[in-house]
Amino acid sequence: MTTPTTAAEQDPEYAANLKRATLASSIGSALEYFDFALYGLSTALIFNVLFFPQGDPAMATVAAFATFGVGFAARPFGGLFFGRLGDKVGRKAVLVITIMLMGGASTLIGLLPTYETIGMWAPIMLVILRLLQGFGAGAEQAGSTVLMAEYAPVKRRGFFSALPFIGIQAGTLLAALVFTLISLLPEQAMLSWGWRVPFLASFLLILLAVAIRMKLQETPTFVELEKQEQVADKPVRELFKHGFPGVLVGIGLRMAENGGSYMFQALALSFFVSVTGPGADKGVLTWGVTIGSLIGVFSVPFTGHLSDRYGRRIVYRLGALFLLAYSLPAWWLLTLHNHGIAVAVIAVGIGLGVNSMLGPQCAMIPEMFGARHRYLGVAMAREISAVLAGGVAGVLGAYLIKVTDGNWLVLGLYMATLATITAASTFLVPETVGRDLTRTDDAVKVSDSEAGEGYAVPGTAALSTLDFPVPAAPSATPAAAPAAPAAH
Repeated sequence: MTTPTTAAEQDPEYAANLKRATLASSIGSALEYFDFALYGLSTALIFNVLFFPQGDPAMATVAAFATFGVGFAARPFGGLFFGRLGDKVGRKAVLVITIMLMGGASTLIGLLPTYETIGMWAPIMLVILRLLQGFGAGAEQAGSTVLMAEYAPVKRRGFFSALPFIGIQAGTLLAALVFTLISLLPEQAMLSWGWRVPFLASFLLILLAVAIRMKLQETPTFVELEKQEQVADKPVRELFKHGFPGVLVGIGLRMAENGGSYMFQALALSFFVSVTGPGADKGVLTWGVTIGSLIGVFSVPFTGHLSDRYGRRIVYRLGALFLLAYSLPAWWLLTLHNHGIAVAVIAVGIGLGVNSMLGPQCAMIPEMFGARHRYLGVAMAREISAVLAGGVAGVLGAYLIKVTDGNWLVLGLYMATLATITAASTFLVPETVGRDLTRTDDAVKVSDSEAGEGYAVPGTAALSTLDFPVPAAPSATPAAAPAAPAAH
């Protein structure tokens, strides 16, 4: 007997659909992270000057990072709204809507007048567009993650699920390259029109992404749910009744990956400039993000592949421990006023520290949730963590730089705390390699009675139940199975 997923893989059209899904997810990821990396770079170096009063430059930077954080605050609401739709009407339709909303808001940012032109209306309009951008992005990455996990071959799910996340690296790389180029312009030209060009160029990526996604077929998992008439009527209620432990674990798993990413992409640049002074070359620093993203093109799918072979948890845990060990040395090295060292610190932090967790995460978090509320569960885990880790990192970090007069130890301990939370969270989730994604139950359970022979949340079941060997082959358990077999 074969599972529905295995049967779908044998379909003659499966390879073509898998390629379309990979491309559709990659373009969306590229656009999202192009916009967010570009916004992060602009926050530290441009928006603080153009959109806020300059009486206190340090507080203008804090205010600029606050607008950066506002986008994160909108993401859980977008994840809740669109995640619910994704579980009710399908993955494809929602992904078309989110890419248009997110990209459209980014394009309009490039048309905004500055504080000098319209006063306080400038930051207000910036905040509104940032909210819309975050609202759309709140389900974009979750949808891409679910789409690929449900399309990917079971035995190579970690590798294939990680492929679209090359789009994250490509988008970040493109943003860094573009920002480096506009940094070469005379300062007056860069602040007047140069910074607008990349935001306006987002429109081209929108057109390409929508064209590809319109041709995409629905995922085999959602098609199977429709055939079995098991599509959730109330995915929000189901998630909070059965899947909330998975959301909490997912939040913990993302604290170091998401928080570390934005600390290295945006906050490290602002920190280096603050401790180095007028001698800091902003254009040179962005090469750290560029090189880190280039490393990620290889490290993300490679660690995804390793997670197929050795298990999601161990690869994820090693990435978190690497970032933990790297945190204090990294922020100390940024105080040496050496541009070459700063570029290397940022590149290693992004390329190896962050992306070694991102690789296994691409398949792991979707595998943690049942099919009926998977889109919503992934969206909530991703976006609540984005607020707590990525959004807070910019505002709190900028504030800490100001009140501690650039104390590296405080920022290093902050990053180390995020890494510790993530490393601990890897012990709270079962091994999910090979899990049948047509199952309607969650990998992390609420209680012993619900877990059956599967996995209960620590405190309601023995911790030993969380340690199982990686299965050699996917399960043949039917979709409505009440409990996960111990090998999964």
